Amino acid sequence: MANREEKRNLETIPVGSLGIISLEGCKPLGQKVDQFLVKWRAERESEHKGSLAFSGYQRDSYLLNARVPRFGSGEAKGTILESVRGMDLYLLVDVLNYSMTYSLCGHENHMSPDDHYQDLKRIIAAVGGKARRITVIMPFLYESRQHKRTARESLDCALALQELVRMGVDNIITFDAHDPRVQNAIPLHGFETVQPAYQFIKGLLKHVTDLKIDSNHMMVISPDEGGMSRAIYIANVLGLDMGMFYKRRDYTKIVNGRNPIVAHEFLGTSVEGKDMIIIDDMISSGESVLEVAAALKARKANKIFVFSTFGLFTNGLEKFDKAYENGVIDRILTTNLIYQTPELLQRKWYIDCDMSKYIAYIIDTLNHDSSISDLLNPNERIQSIVSRYKNGEL
Repeated sequence: MANREEKRNLETIPVGSLGIISLEGCKPLGQKVDQFLVKWRAERESEHKGSLAFSGYQRDSYLLNARVPRFGSGEAKGTILESVRGMDLYLLVDVLNYSMTYSLCGHENHMSPDDHYQDLKRIIAAVGGKARRITVIMPFLYESRQHKRTARESLDCALALQELVRMGVDNIITFDAHDPRVQNAIPLHGFETVQPAYQFIKGLLKHVTDLKIDSNHMMVISPDEGGMSRAIYIANVLGLDMGMFYKRRDYTKIVNGRNPIVAHEFLGTSVEGKDMIIIDDMISSGESVLEVAAALKARKANKIFVFSTFGLFTNGLEKFDKAYENGVIDRILTTNLIYQTPELLQRKWYIDCDMSKYIAYIIDTLNHDSSISDLLNPNERIQSIVSRYKNGEL
């Protein structure tokens, strides 16, 4: 695995000199990505490195200095402190980083997804069309939970995608979009939704010993009908059975703007004595995933592992601590694609899946205008890590 980057045949001419702008809320991830790129490009043997087309190919850092200062009224502007002319630019933004604050008429204001999105547009505006190409890497797609119209309501995600494209963004790369069909809003532009399936499996296998990965000992569970495709993919690549829950709602009343859930009904074969992988795109408050875990425990499931790309934990971690103490869950795996609190990183039940190397592969390959389809389908890498696990090599 270590020398896969050398195997990536990136002999093609780069689209332009590589530049990465990591917006304030996404700095730690951007720095990790940058370190990989600097290392690989220093090691990469290429007879073209000295040629004009490769100018600026090997640098100490690809991160550009950009800021979004604010006035006392809370208004802001985007400024880029170095030249971006002719560059192949990659903008990283984490719209869920609520730990960022700014002063609003003397009050401390936490940044909402709207603020982060607005800052992204400010930086794109500061580029002023001088870059050769702009790719936005937005791991949690802004407003992606508002993806379809059920009443007289706004379609925020589609609007945002169209707005970015109108501003000159060529490609949008996101991870595990809540509903990938939002890309229909921008049919003539690049939109990739990347699945972190390999990183989850790797994270689980590295931290948990003596797992039996076969259909007699393990099962994949989708907590609702919306996430079926994720569960089916993991079940297929690992050769496991899958089951799903659907929410039975009471349509006669509305509580907090939605029909309340009466029960989680299970469809699938017996879970008794098997380890469970529950996979979902996000843990928001975590209520539904904990209810699903409890329902599986009631059906005599063994260990329960939760894979979730985005761990929002909007109502704190106490419920998860309690579920862990009561043996309802064993491990929760989420990625570092969004802000993680220091408290979360210290939890015994938490496994952090680092996505920076994967993002670096994607940026490196796209900068060379090469295909990333092999990166988007991790089946081979999954098979190899599972066989290494079974042979006790991990």
